[in-house]
Amino acid sequence: MTASLEELEERLSQLRVRLREARRARDTAAASRIRSELREVEAAWEEALDAEEAAETAPDEQQVPLRAPAPRTARATAPPSRPALREKRSHQAAVPAREQVHQSLTLLGAPAAPKLISSVYEAFFGEPLVATKLASLRRDEERSFKAQGYARPYYICAALTYDRLTPARGLLAISVWPLQRRVIGPLSLRVVFLTHAIGVAEQIERLTAAGHPPSDAAWQLLRRFALNIPGAYDNDDLDPARVISAARTEIAVHQKSDDAERGAAADRARAQLTDVQQLFGAAPLHNALRDTGGASR
Repeated sequence: MTASLEELEERLSQLRVRLREARRARDTAAASRIRSELREVEAAWEEALDAEEAAETAPDEQQVPLRAPAPRTARATAPPSRPALREKRSHQAAVPAREQVHQSLTLLGAPAAPKLISSVYEAFFGEPLVATKLASLRRDEERSFKAQGYARPYYICAALTYDRLTPARGLLAISVWPLQRRVIGPLSLRVVFLTHAIGVAEQIERLTAAGHPPSDAAWQLLRRFALNIPGAYDNDDLDPARVISAARTEIAVHQKSDDAERGAAADRARAQLTDVQQLFGAAPLHNALRDTGGASR
């Protein structure tokens, strides 16, 4: 029997309490098992919510008048049946938006903008990532973290500016990444671009080696990266290994300076910011002044 939304929400609450207890006891094995169960229950909750919304908006079937069956010639162009629509809808609901973002960011290996995250998910996982869901995702994650702490195995959080430690505009990251990896310094945007290129190229290599030809969208994504990396693309020959080699060669030029800037910023963040701020950034100066009634006169 399918669990109701209320039952799933109660189960989520119980699992989060157990996870806190396991973390306090430093029982990593138990914490890992609970995190896995949490992900399953969260997916089931999303699917149940989706099904409830579909039921509320569906017309009352008992009031629909019976019609004669459609001719055979019309079946090829007929719209999908309701069971088929429900199956497709259920499949999409099985992966929550935050998990889709997590998968894309893990593949890319560095903070990224929503547009790229969406493109990567569609190219490699075959489904569009609804952009409207990303607009409020970081705020939802911040509210969840403030309410429940480290109850989830990861959070979709913000990249931080190296100078003010405020949220880097439009860049999302994963909370379990080291703080230094989530800081954006003067050279970081180029390093991040090259890291993204390597992640896309490596995923294409993995798919090819496993006998799963990458989609045209995946190759187009790699081409866009390669065209902006010296030595990565020549005479219409798009080779993932060549892209990886060229990107790593250029990263080596910037790595030392970029690491130094990021490391210093990460040290300041750990010393000055709360746990919430380390994930979601310090309040911008104009917000701080507004909250305190402005600067003294």
